Amino acid sequence: MDILLLGLNYKTAPVEIREKFTFSDDSTARALHLLSQTKSIAECIIIGTCNRTEIYVVCDQLMAGRFETRNFLSGWFGVDKDEFQNHLYVKENEAAIEHLFRVTCGLDSMVMGETQILGQVRDAFLLAQQHETTGTVFNTLFKQAITFAKRAHTETGIGQNAVSVSYAAVELGKKIFGSFDGKEVLIVGAGKMSELTAKHLHTNGSSRVRVANRTLERAQLLAEKFQGDACTMEQLPQALLTADIVISSTGATGYVITKEQLKPIMKQRKHRPLFMIDIAVPRDLDPNIHDLDNVYLYDIDDLEGIVASNLAERSKEAERLEGMIREEIVAFTTWYQTLGVGPLIAALREKALAIHNDAMRKMENKLPNLTERELHIIRKHTKGIINQLLHEPVVRLKELAAKKDGDEVLETFSTIFALEEILKRNEQEANWEAEKKKHLSDREQVLMPQRIGQGN
Repeated sequence: MDILLLGLNYKTAPVEIREKFTFSDDSTARALHLLSQTKSIAECIIIGTCNRTEIYVVCDQLMAGRFETRNFLSGWFGVDKDEFQNHLYVKENEAAIEHLFRVTCGLDSMVMGETQILGQVRDAFLLAQQHETTGTVFNTLFKQAITFAKRAHTETGIGQNAVSVSYAAVELGKKIFGSFDGKEVLIVGAGKMSELTAKHLHTNGSSRVRVANRTLERAQLLAEKFQGDACTMEQLPQALLTADIVISSTGATGYVITKEQLKPIMKQRKHRPLFMIDIAVPRDLDPNIHDLDNVYLYDIDDLEGIVASNLAERSKEAERLEGMIREEIVAFTTWYQTLGVGPLIAALREKALAIHNDAMRKMENKLPNLTERELHIIRKHTKGIINQLLHEPVVRLKELAAKKDGDEVLETFSTIFALEEILKRNEQEANWEAEKKKHLSDREQVLMPQRIGQGN
């Protein structure tokens, strides 16, 4: 069995392509059921976010797995393969495993180290488990990846320090105020960056937002997003009296607020701290404002400097994480490579037990006068001999199976002990049980899309 990943993300596909491959909450379960019924696919998990769509499968043949998964994507979304082929990335076995670990701990995210993706991977795994499209391989792999990601964020600084201008503003504000609870935000202008910064401040506890703009109608539209109020630029001095945080981003060619304008306002405020963020280019806020007591002024260069510094810190942590990921990959691949040992050991013990039972039966026939106690002692000691005889071969088998030629070792071991028939029978029984579990009820069949494209 092989592990295969097919996906599109923000690095490989523009948004106009990614948006064609979006699984809704309702359709993902149906898609999992359909994909799991596909020939060659033994297990499957679908991860869908605004920045990526990834399908992980366990398949019996890589070529067949690639073919079937591409066909599934094309059919489910009704998009010709030629439209997305060049945007699709395909990773196999160890490369797919490594990619999953990188995604789950945030190394592959647009914002390095973000934690939201961990929850999205966990939800995707739990959904697949719920609908029984995972098995031994993915239950182990995804649990390991999720556990590792939690440890990575706890033991490293990969998720610490702001790496966007808007988050950097929030970080600076926390150093000044400690908490944003009850703080009032004044947005000067209606720029997108100001809106985003205000959103983060609002999320972090700022209770009131006011928007000042030359066009009152535009100010009102932005203020409504935060359940705030609006005012004109003429009312700006009055708004500055009550504001705790000012974010300015207008298209003005000169300063919107000067030191001379703000100085008397600060006196009326009784020098209550004022946090000012100038995101405009050219600048809206007179840099000399910085000289006023209790005024904390930052421009776009200050914020971008913080972001660059924090990105450098995260990059250092990322290097550390790469080493941790290598250790996780080795641990999983060692387990995965020895996965085939279990059925062999079971078959060997089954054969040894059958030989032992047959020998005991013949002994009882030839020595009918043996008491139950004597038979018990003989049975116990002869079984002990068998266990001792099998112990070393089993230990060596596990060691050899983890090496590169592990598959050949397993095949040779099976041939030496003539286990082929038992393995074949046990596999058939396991497949039969699996098919019973995978078989959909009549009701589930009705709930499936009438044609594959309806999953969109």
